Amino acid sequence: MTLLIDCTDETNELSEQQMLEIERLINFAANRLEIEEHSEVSVTFVSNERIQEINREYRDKDMPTDVISFAMEELGEGEVELTGVEMPRVLGDIIISIPRTKEQAEEYGHSFERELGFLAVHGFLHLLGYDHMTEDEEKEMFTLQREILDEYGLTR
Repeated sequence: MTLLIDCTDETNELSEQQMLEIERLINFAANRLEIEEHSEVSVTFVSNERIQEINREYRDKDMPTDVISFAMEELGEGEVELTGVEMPRVLGDIIISIPRTKEQAEEYGHSFERELGFLAVHGFLHLLGYDHMTEDEEKEMFTLQREILDEYGLTR
């Protein structure tokens, strides 16, 4: 099973291998969650300044964050769902701050790759409608994240 994943590193800090690993991990998660083949996801790696701009513009929070997801399947006001049209499922965009990834990896005492994988899976689950606004939602989402990362072999 393969998703169409568009990875862009605006920071030029990631190796080709690290970007391929994120694509493999997201495909692994999609396979485990039985997401339709050829669904589309974009992953962009950015600076703290860029993620702060995005956070301010879209979430009214004027500070950098580690990951932001924009799900494309949520219909906005006045949007109408297309039916009967064969199109790939566009899940949305995941934006990850590379500086925050580095800081948090150090803070939590695990590898940069583990933190990057955690943030990618976290963002991916948000695209699928998972959230952590309530205790029950948080438990469900964080358990699933841990299971995916452990099964993939990206443990703490």
